[in-house]
Amino acid sequence: MHPTTAELFTETLEKTGEWLQDLMQELGSSHPQQAYSVLRAVLHTLRDRLTVGEAADLGAQLPMLVRGFYFDGWRPSAQPPKMRHKSEFLQHLKQLYPALPDAEREGAARAVFRVLTRHISRGELQHVKDQLPADIRDLWDYPA
Repeated sequence: MHPTTAELFTETLEKTGEWLQDLMQELGSSHPQQAYSVLRAVLHTLRDRLTVGEAADLGAQLPMLVRGFYFDGWRPSAQPPKMRHKSEFLQHLKQLYPALPDAEREGAARAVFRVLTRHISRGELQHVKDQLPADIRDLWDYPA
C-alpha cells in the first residue's frame, strides 16, 4: 500500500481503536474482538429501532470504520422490527450476537450507550433518545 493511502485511514483506525478501548473498559474486558462484536450488535439493534433518517444521522457521526460496520447489511426499505420494550430490544440484540450471555446483554447495551454518550454530539444523542420508547431509553443511564 502506498504510504499516503495508509495515511488516509490512520485517523479512523485511531478513533475506532479509542472507541473499542473505551468499550473494553466499560465491559471490564481485555478482548478487542468481544468489544467489536458488542459494539456492532448494539449499534445494529439501535439502528434497526430508529427511523431511516435518524439512523443515517447517527451514522454520520460515527468514525468512518465504525460507520462501515454500522451500515453493513442494513436494508432501509425493510420493515423495522417493532421494539417497544427493553426485553424486545435485548431479544433483538441476542439474535445479532447469540454468544453474548443473557446475563451480560443489558450491561453490554448500557456500555455501548455510555460510549456513544462520550463520542456523539449532545444534540444527536437527544434525537436518538427521543425516538426510543421510555422502556428502551432507560437503558441509556447517562443523560445526553
